[in-house]
Order: sequence, then structure tokens, then C-alpha cells
Amino acid sequence: HGDTYMRDIEAQKEKDKEEKNKTKHTFEEEREKKKSDSDPLYSDSMKLSIKIMERMVNQNAENEVYHDFKYWEDKSDDFRSGGLGTLLPLWRFSSEKAKRKQVTSIKWNPRYNDLCAVGFGSYDFSRQGTGVICCYSLKNTRYPEYVFNTDSGVCSLDWHPSHPGLLAAGLYDGTVLVYDVRARMKKPIYQSTVRTNKHTDPVWEVHWNNDESGMLNFFSISSDGRVSNWFLMKNKLESEDVMELKLMSGVSGSNEEDETSLAGLAGGLCFDFNRQSEHLFLVGTEEGRIHKCSKAFSGQYLETYEGHSMAVYTVRWNPFHPKIFISASADWTVKMWDHTHRTPVMSFDLAQAIGDVAWSPTSSTTFAAITSDGVVHIYDLSVNRNLQICDQKVVKRAKTHAC
Repeated sequence: HGDTYMRDIEAQKEKDKEEKNKTKHTFEEEREKKKSDSDPLYSDSMKLSIKIMERMVNQNAENEVYHDFKYWEDKSDDFRSGGLGTLLPLWRFSSEKAKRKQVTSIKWNPRYNDLCAVGFGSYDFSRQGTGVICCYSLKNTRYPEYVFNTDSGVCSLDWHPSHPGLLAAGLYDGTVLVYDVRARMKKPIYQSTVRTNKHTDPVWEVHWNNDESGMLNFFSISSDGRVSNWFLMKNKLESEDVMELKLMSGVSGSNEEDETSLAGLAGGLCFDFNRQSEHLFLVGTEEGRIHKCSKAFSGQYLETYEGHSMAVYTVRWNPFHPKIFISASADWTVKMWDHTHRTPVMSFDLAQAIGDVAWSPTSSTTFAAITSDGVVHIYDLSVNRNLQICDQKVVKRAKTHAC
């Protein structure tokens, strides 16, 4: 017993010695840290000066590109047959952190128009890994301004319209996150969990709610068939379901309610909120239907538009005309709709699956669509209602995005 007692005492002495060394070590580290803080070489003002210098060097090195970005006019447009235009590639953004990952989302910042956020993940469900968010500025195209790592692949991003530092993200594993890019920390300030009723499938789109309620909140849509509303409370995210995307039976008016309810929910892929009537929103689903919904009636669809035969990847309201919206689908077509009619106003067959479509922010008749063979198609309906005014290959074959 005496031996055991002595052994215990020795062990305790060793432990105390280790603790002492540890404290000494942290004290040394602190001293080093203080030294580096007081050292002008490591100060914030030095970092800012270096950043400005780097931007100046970059802009001098790419002077012609910056000039083209603002003033480029292609004289050869006058001589092209059929009046087809071209796109001028300006910059190629890359990052070591995002190597071998696919771009899944691009969003321009609403206030700082040189800043865009890019989400990286994977569309291959068998090869899922971590994700990265890179925020690039046109003032320094060589290196991202901010980099955030995520535990799962990024699927969607959205900047807050009036708080330009807040960035919402939806991940492949169903998590939603909120980052404050101005904060020094790399971790999200909010994150959904199983406790807060997180999605169980990929979150394909997130969208900040720009209402005047005073409480910051955003919406998300997922393949699990739910549209959720997330509220940024004092120290956690709280959610409520806005809509459950019920599958509809093929024959309208048939009495198959029981079978349908057993089939589960339709996978949601995209949504968009009407700018004039904020309560109205559209939802695109995996089976090709588009539903018009209201925040006020969570139980039912206001209207269902059937025109696509495969998954609808994007729906977008026209920024100028409150009744018109556009949709892009894997069935090779872009369709234009008036939300008061159930059938499309126009349809454009692009002979390839369409990954994304976007309206021009400055022209009500212009939109860009991008197909899976890496070609951008630009239409201006005031110039030609049937043919594109420009089509150009921008990348190798891939699922691509327009923003």
C-alpha cells in the first residue's frame, strides 16, 4: 500500500510539473503574440497597406483588361452574319482551396458591386466531400478576399440585400449557415442543427427575406420537399416550415389522394419571390412542375404550371414585369410564362440540358441561359423573338451557372 501511495504522489508531482511548464509555455506564446501585435510589421494598418499595394500591382498588370471591362466595343460586330454578337472573357478566378471542386453557386454582392461569392461543392452524389466559399473582388482577381471552409459541399448562397456583410449558405447535407464576412472568424455565426429541424437533403437555394419586420430571416428549399423560413435569434437559428411540396397525381380531379400522400413530397430544386408582391413565390421541382405559392397559405398551391417534362433547375421572375417569369429545365427548354396563365407564353429549345437562366438586370427583354455543353445563349426578345443574339462556348462540358 505504501508503494502505491508513493507512486501516486510521484505521479501528482509529475502532473504539477507539466502544468507549470504548460503555463510557462502559454505565457511565452502570449508574449510572442503581444510582440507581434505591437510590431508595426504585423499591425492592421500594415495589412491594409499591403492589400492596397497588391491591388494596385494587379490593376497595373491587367490594365488593358480593366479598360476592356469598362469600355469594350467590338468593331467586328458590324460585319458578322445575322448580327450575332460575342462575349469577351475577362478574368479567370481560381483558388488552391477549391481545386477539383465544382462551382455550385455564384452571387454578386448587392452593395459592393466588385465583390462576388462563389460556392464550391460537387454535383456527384457518390463523391461528396467538404465545401469552400470564396469571395472574389474585381480589384484583385488573383486571390480571394475571404475564404470559408464548410463540412459539406456548398449548394447555394445569398447575400443580404441591406446588410452586405451577411452571407447565407445551403449545404449538400441539409445544413444552412450564416457568415459575417467582416468578422475576423472563419466560423459561421449561425448554423442549423437536427434540433432546429434542419433539412435532410441538399439545400438547393437560399434567399434572404427583405421584409420590414425587423427580424433577420431567410428562406431555403431542399430536395426533402420543404421550404423553410429561418430566423436569426439572439444565439440560435429558429425555423418554421413555409410549405411542404406535396406530390400531385397525374390526372387532375382523380380520386387518388391516399396514394399520393403515401408517395411523400416533391423534391424542391429552386424558388424565387416576386419583387412587387413579396408574398408570392414560385417553386421548381424535380418532376418538372412549377408551383405558385403564397407565404400566407402554407397548405396549398395557388397554381401549378405543367410544361416541363424533367427537373426544373431555375425559376426567375422578370425584374421589370411583375407577371412574367422564366424557367430552365433538364428537358432542353427555357420557357417564359405569365403567372396568370397555366401554359407557357414562349418556349426555346436549346438542344441540351439547361443548368441555369438569368434575366438581365438592365433590360426587361434580355436573358442568358447556359447549357450542359458549356455554351452561353443570350436572347433579346426585342431584337429577335426566335433566335439568340449570341451563343458562345465558355467552358468545357459541365453544369454551369449564370448570375
